[in-house]
Amino acid sequence: MGATYLGRFAPSPTGPLHAGSLVAALASWLDARAHSGQWLVRIEDVDTPRCVPGADLTILQQLAACGLEPDEPPIHQSRRGALYLQALDQLVQGGMAYPCGCTRQDIARALAASGYSRQRHGELVYPGTCRQGLHGRPERAWRFRVEKNEPNTAFPLGGRALPATGFIANRVAGTLEEKVVWHDRQLGWQSQDVSREVGDFVLRRADGLWAYQLAVVVDDAVQGITDVVRGADLADNTARQILLQGALGLPAPRYLHTPLVLGANGEKLSKQNGAQALDTHDPLAALNRAAGVLGLAAQTGPVADALARWVNAWQDTLASPAHRPATGTGMLANPSHPAMQ
Repeated sequence: MGATYLGRFAPSPTGPLHAGSLVAALASWLDARAHSGQWLVRIEDVDTPRCVPGADLTILQQLAACGLEPDEPPIHQSRRGALYLQALDQLVQGGMAYPCGCTRQDIARALAASGYSRQRHGELVYPGTCRQGLHGRPERAWRFRVEKNEPNTAFPLGGRALPATGFIANRVAGTLEEKVVWHDRQLGWQSQDVSREVGDFVLRRADGLWAYQLAVVVDDAVQGITDVVRGADLADNTARQILLQGALGLPAPRYLHTPLVLGANGEKLSKQNGAQALDTHDPLAALNRAAGVLGLAAQTGPVADALARWVNAWQDTLASPAHRPATGTGMLANPSHPAMQ
């Protein structure tokens, strides 16, 4: 990766950082520094109704108190709508996106009528109702046409190929399953059949706001991000983002998903389930807790010295065989591939 490394931390300003978000921030900062790369902060505030005024400044102040300062001024997604519109127009012109008039109730009824009611993390798998047109219904949202991009298609990756990313074709009970497969630097081989597990996903919401999937793909490409280090709860988004990168002809970053901090109820610590704001009055204590989640030893002394020792420890971890980059690119057709097990 070397000097070309460019990483980022991308918080949503729905409130201040908490213990779980500091783990992702620290991991992404350490990975950038361990590769002698740059580290950016992007404020992901496209979901404006959920954003808290001033939370972006609070987040930046919390990061700075912990010695985690970006190498360039932060950007805000809410100011980049023209870029997202350009990407959507490109997909529409290529027949890879279409307007959708369905409500959640419409989707649920269509799935029930077909005898298919599986839910994925509380989200209904879209059955493709509007792929052939709105049939008189008003346009509500815009969706990505997964079926035109996942099975049996070439996989453009712009000017930079991502190791071990593509599709795996596997015959199961006489049918052909097509899965997007990628190698995660922490989790190993991952795969997802986006058509069956997600369906055609939203690019622009019914309320006119841009969906996370499109915004993050466009911004990672425009900023030149080479490595995405984020919490394991976001690993499920990776296959959709890989499909969008391919459809838009954008370069694909490498991925590393970090362990999550769990609350007392065993669920991911988050603002939604009452996570307390990160206390930065003792930044080393907060950093030590985050480092412990990442498997790093606690440190003493000034924060700058602690961070330097963790960078060295991170570099030692990267040198181990388990963290060496995977090799090979493109279409993979191998039913015995680890990602298929």
